[in-house]
Amino acid sequence: MNPAISLGLLALPRHLALMAGLAIFSGIIVRVMITIGVPDRPEARKAHSRVTPKSGGVGIVAAFMLGVLLLHRYGQVSRLAEGYFLGVIAAAFLMAAISLADDLLDLSFLIKLTTQLIAAVAAVACGLWMHVVALPYYGSVDIGWIGLPLTVFFLLFVTNAMNFIDGLNGLAAGVTLLACLFLAGIAGSYGGFFVYTASLLLAGGVLGFLPFNFPAAKIFMGDVGSQFCGFMLALFGIAATRFEGAPLSFLLVPLLLSGVLYDVSFTLVRRLLAGENITQAHNGHLYQVVRRAGMDARVVALLHWGFTVLGGVCALVFLNLPSVWKPPFLLLPLAVQLGWTLYVIRRARVAKIGRW
Repeated sequence: MNPAISLGLLALPRHLALMAGLAIFSGIIVRVMITIGVPDRPEARKAHSRVTPKSGGVGIVAAFMLGVLLLHRYGQVSRLAEGYFLGVIAAAFLMAAISLADDLLDLSFLIKLTTQLIAAVAAVACGLWMHVVALPYYGSVDIGWIGLPLTVFFLLFVTNAMNFIDGLNGLAAGVTLLACLFLAGIAGSYGGFFVYTASLLLAGGVLGFLPFNFPAAKIFMGDVGSQFCGFMLALFGIAATRFEGAPLSFLLVPLLLSGVLYDVSFTLVRRLLAGENITQAHNGHLYQVVRRAGMDARVVALLHWGFTVLGGVCALVFLNLPSVWKPPFLLLPLAVQLGWTLYVIRRARVAKIGRW
């Protein structure tokens, strides 16, 4: 066994203890935010029927940042090069500040997207971008400067996808927690100790928040939580492809978030074809439609947790498949999502919801 991996296994109890400590710290911050948090008032497109505080994601951000400081001070094998490491911290802090401002001020779509773009470009400017992509049949392909806009698009898309999916209790938080645990397990087994450790840090923050949000919500994650989680998961995906001893596939994070990314992509295309203004808030995501059609919100959240587990299992199998079998294997999570889509459409038509 690789000596670094052996060292990581020996440190696992300490890492799990750190994750538990960060969960407790996050829970304390979330408890404070329940008292002083920004109120989220009910609207026609929202699932809740009473005023509920949001910005519970502050606990997630605070716990992650505390973990990062400890990693910066005491981390050994789980460190990126100093410049890249500081780039992660700066980009994460910038995204957290932007999304907290969105919670407080309800920024317009254009302002929000522009500020997200600044955070994404800041990450890329620190060197956190892909220039080599591992493709089935072809192996590692140097995509050169094309990796710059591809990285920025990936960061923005995943960030906003997690923001859009955060509309039911526990959905975004549960998906993030499971994705982080799978990322930690996969990255650790391949010697990618920065992604391994950072994923556990984020998992700790989310773990402290989740009991306050599911099954009943005392507080919502808010944009500060959903955008931050999406941005960090995307950054972990970038780091795993380039900055570790054993580069992993670019498809790792998309597989883990297959349910989220599919829902957002399908809804975006459907609204574009319908001639709708895609910058306006709506309740037309598949998870929202099926809830309006009568499915219990907790069941919808648990189904999306299941999609994440399926994506994690697919990622584990995908990484160990012969190259020739990898492309057709990617059809499995897609087939599941297509089946889910057909079910939602049929249920929406029975319930006579809109143009479904």
